[in-house]
Amino acid sequence: MQLIQILLPRYSNSGKPFPFSHYQKVKHELTQRFKGLTAYNRSPAEGRWVKGATTKRDEILVYEVMSASKDVRWWKKFRNRLEKQFHQESIVIRSQKIRLL
Repeated sequence: MQLIQILLPRYSNSGKPFPFSHYQKVKHELTQRFKGLTAYNRSPAEGRWVKGATTKRDEILVYEVMSASKDVRWWKKFRNRLEKQFHQESIVIRSQKIRLL
């Protein structure tokens, strides 16, 4: 079983919040494809990274799905669409192998 996490920004690079509809669309698509979704969106997580001499900061929402397999081609296409939709250089989607207890 794979646990796949999608980290989405809450704000654009200019500091404006993204429309609620952006997140609804992502949640709907993932729920339909994977038959379930966990969304951590009550208390946004904080992301930090260094770019040049500056430390950047962002608030993120985390969505998780579980899948018996990992369709890397589909996930790459999905990530590319998210990067366009959210106007980001990169959206982090990560997976880890899990065992259900």
